[in-house]
Order: sequence, then structure tokens, then C-alpha cells
Amino acid sequence: MQDHGAARLERLDPKLSLTLRDHVHKALRMAILSGRFAPQEKLNERQLAEELGVSTTPLKEALRQLETEGLISTLPRRGIVVLYSRTWAEEMILARAALESMIAHLAARRIDKAGGAALHATIASMAEASAAGDAGRLIELNGVFHEQIHIASQCLYLARLIERQRFYDEGTRRIIHSDPDERARALAEHKLIAETIAAGQVEAAERAMRDHVVRSGEHYLGLVFTERAGAAAED
Repeated sequence: MQDHGAARLERLDPKLSLTLRDHVHKALRMAILSGRFAPQEKLNERQLAEELGVSTTPLKEALRQLETEGLISTLPRRGIVVLYSRTWAEEMILARAALESMIAHLAARRIDKAGGAALHATIASMAEASAAGDAGRLIELNGVFHEQIHIASQCLYLARLIERQRFYDEGTRRIIHSDPDERARALAEHKLIAETIAAGQVEAAERAMRDHVVRSGEHYLGLVFTERAGAAAED
């Protein structure tokens, strides 16, 4: 991967369909999740606004939203600092693994033939996107796949809990799916998840989902935080 610490943020086009605040928020959130900023690093609002090519108004609004997500914090006499760290990310991975595995468990118990067919159809589309090297399409289908499992599970409470993980899931997928080998591993794991859920294999589905989330999460940690530690050691 590239040196995230040295990379500049991409300038934004204010005419894009989302509000400017939304684009600023999305760009900064992705920068944090990809390791662009070190844990406890102080953010310079004026510098960020200049890099993004926006005024400080949408930037401040985006920063407030990031603070509600727990990624940054405003501290007395220090200003805005990044809270996101390896420990924080590890906890997010374990939380997602626990929630998604329980949802897969319930999906395997409750799925019908139509739901199973939908999962297999999505897997076929994911295989095509993976073969074509279309990471963007694969990320989109990944979200569809997990949403189909959530629907099949008929969960209410767990679905609300997992909603808080969505921003993390999207960000990490964009990082790890840039690797062709990772795309192949993830496709094989998704196939196993789909097969076990469609077949009503409750324990196998739960285990397959947990193993997938933990393994892909560890790959993400290695890409973002191990590389950062190595770069810091070289400095």
C-alpha cells in the first residue's frame, strides 16, 4: 500500500450529488479508516479545508459528524484529535464478527428458497466482478449480500445494532478489496456462507461468517496499522 501519512486528500467537486458536507464527511472518514492520520494526531481544520478545496463551514459540520461516530474527539487545549487506533479497530472487528455470526445463525434457521436463490445469484455476480477485477462493483455486491442475509434472518434488534457498523464496513472493504488475492479469498468465504445458510446449516453458517469477518478484519489491520508501525520505525 501507499504511504498514507504522506498522501494528500483528493479535492472535491462541490457540484456532486450529495451535499458538500456529506462528501467532506465521507472523504475524511475514509482517510481515517485507511490510516491517513495517526492515533491522537491533531487535525488542522484550515489545512484540511485547503486540501479538500472547501470552506471551513462544511468541514466543521463533517467533523461534528465524525465525532458522533467516535472517530475523533475535541479535547481541551489540544483541539481535534483522532481517536481511531488499532485497538479501536480490533474491537470493531470483534463486535461485527459477533453480530454478523448471530445474524447468519438466524438466517440459516429462517431462510426460504427464494432467499437462498437470491444469495446464490449474488455470489454469481460477485464471481463475475472478481474475475473482472471490478473492485467497486464487488464492494457494492458485498453490501447486497450481507443485506440479503439480514433480511433472511428477520432480525430486528440485531439489525439495529449492526447499523452502527455500516460506516466501518464500507471503509474497510474499499481498502482490502484493492488486493486481488483478498478478493479471491473473500469470494470463497462468501460462497461457503451462502451455501451453509441456504442449506439451513445453522452452526456451520455461524462459524463461516465469524471466521470470514475475523480473517478479513485481521487482513485490514495488517494493511493499515502494521504498515504505519513500519513507516514510523523507519523515521
